[in-house]
Formats: sequence, C-alpha cells, structure tokens
Amino acid sequence: MLSPQEKICRILGYQFNDPQLIVQALTHRSIGSKNNERLEFLGDAILGCIIADELFQRFPQAAEGELTRLRASLVKGDTLAVIGRELNLGDCLILGSGELKSGGFRRDSILACGVEAIFGAVYIDGGFEACKDLIIRLYKQRLETVSPEAAGKDPKTRLQELLQSRQQALPVYELMTVDGEAHNQVFRVICRADGLSEPVAGKGTSRRRAEQDAAGKAYQRIAK
Repeated sequence: MLSPQEKICRILGYQFNDPQLIVQALTHRSIGSKNNERLEFLGDAILGCIIADELFQRFPQAAEGELTRLRASLVKGDTLAVIGRELNLGDCLILGSGELKSGGFRRDSILACGVEAIFGAVYIDGGFEACKDLIIRLYKQRLETVSPEAAGKDPKTRLQELLQSRQQALPVYELMTVDGEAHNQVFRVICRADGLSEPVAGKGTSRRRAEQDAAGKAYQRIAK
C-alpha cells in the first residue's frame, strides 16, 4: 500500500530527492511544531511570481489592473482548495486527531495551504524550473480560459455571460447532497448547461461555493 506522500507524488508526477520535504508539506500544524506553515509561506510567494509572469507573457496588451485581478483570481484560497480536491490532497494530509475528527481534510483553508506548501517543497527540492513546471501543469486549463475581460468576475457570472453570448439557455444548478455536521458541511451540486455532454459536479463548504466550483469547471469545458 502506498504511503500518503507516495500517493501525492504519483498524482503530481514529481519524485522528491528529499522525501522528508513532501512529508513536511503534508503535515498540518495540528501535528506539532514541524509542520507545513513555512513551506506554505514560500509556496505562496513563488506561486504569485510564476502566475504573474505567465499572465504577463500571455496578455501583452492587458493593463496592470487587469493583470492584478487575473492573478488574484488564480492564486486565491478558493482556487487553491479546488486544485487540492482535484489532487485528492485531503486523503494525503497528515492531521492531528482534533482536525481529523472535525473534517479538516475537507476544509478549504487547509487544502489551500497544503497546495502552497507542496509548491514550496518542490521549489526547495528541485529548484525554480521544477516548481514552475508543476504549477503550469496544474493551472494549464485555468490559464487557457482566463481573460482580462473576465477579470474580477466570479465563475457563475463568466459562465452565464459565455452562454448568453452564444444565445444559449442559462445554466441550471441542482443540489445533490449535503454531508457532514452542521459546523463542517460539504455541499455537492451539479451544473447542467448547453455545450456540456454531461452535468458537471462541484463541491464546497456552502451551496454558493459548490455552485461556483461547478460553474468554473463547466466554463472551462465549454470555453475550450
């Protein structure tokens, strides 16, 4: 059976020269003093730099304000949490008993911090180019579908405007399940829209976040 760090390395497509770095990146502060917070700090800075550079190259005509809003939409906690779920990161995190009992492996903030910590760990282990390669791979579809015109708009608004521009019906969201206790619920919804071969599922800590998650995925598929 694979260990949590072996699972995430396989998903990431990156093998660490120093295996202790990925262990630390997966270790939440609820475990003790040797946790992922310092790696998170480093990963956050590197992510911002790499995404800024990529946007600068992709949109040579975009103004500074547009680039700033685009970068903010890509590096914000909600986006990182979605990436964490795409990586099944919650199954690999090393959490204290209290966080495990309260469902910390599903919490957006913990998932987002874990993703940033992984970026920091890859940077230390393999250098800037290795970290850049990983980030660009994980953000590939998002980078291909963002635009200065959509900067600052939430996923549901972008999806609605895209469908309206094509004279298609507005998307429909349906709540499927609500799991967990009242203080730590996970909402799951599906989005149906013209241009989708099948409904797209989304999840989040509120119905609104779940719908935004589903809308973002639907937008990426339809806009391709």
